[in-house]
Amino acid sequence: MAAEDGKDPRLARISSAIRVIPDFPKPGILFQDITTLLLDTKAFKDTIDLFVERYKDKEISVVAGVEARGFIFGPPIALAIGAKFVPMRKPNKLPGKVISEEYSLEYGTDIMEMHVGAVEAGERALIIDDLIATGGTLGAALRLLERVGVHVVECACVIELPGLKGRERLGDKPLFVLVNGDA
Repeated sequence: MAAEDGKDPRLARISSAIRVIPDFPKPGILFQDITTLLLDTKAFKDTIDLFVERYKDKEISVVAGVEARGFIFGPPIALAIGAKFVPMRKPNKLPGKVISEEYSLEYGTDIMEMHVGAVEAGERALIIDDLIATGGTLGAALRLLERVGVHVVECACVIELPGLKGRERLGDKPLFVLVNGDA
């Protein structure tokens, strides 16, 4: 489901604040650059507000932000809805004991990690990132949380690249996105 399908004028402002950079980081890629969204205080606030409005009454106790841009959107959403923020990181970036989930990408594999004890079985979580492309990182975060007994209510992203079919890697877990990007 994409919020963009609605009539909320904030969505047009968010979409227009995202810069598309062709051939970055390699030829053929249309990079969805959110740094321009972050520079537009109105569009950035609109982004956070739309997520908060959606999740404020869903009894979410954990907002899990996927490295690295999920760290930008996750904390303000968590604070606004009264949830804790849990970083989901790449390997060797969290001190202390972690649990890990390996996942595949179009160009190899990677690992997602979370601190042991950061969440408890039975908690309700939202996973947030800036973009879903192939779905590898969101899928790994989802599996990691579910492995420890957390109920993932929904995954959410600012942008979806629907042509890359990342939504399919989430199984039956709902995905909420604000805007569709160019694939």
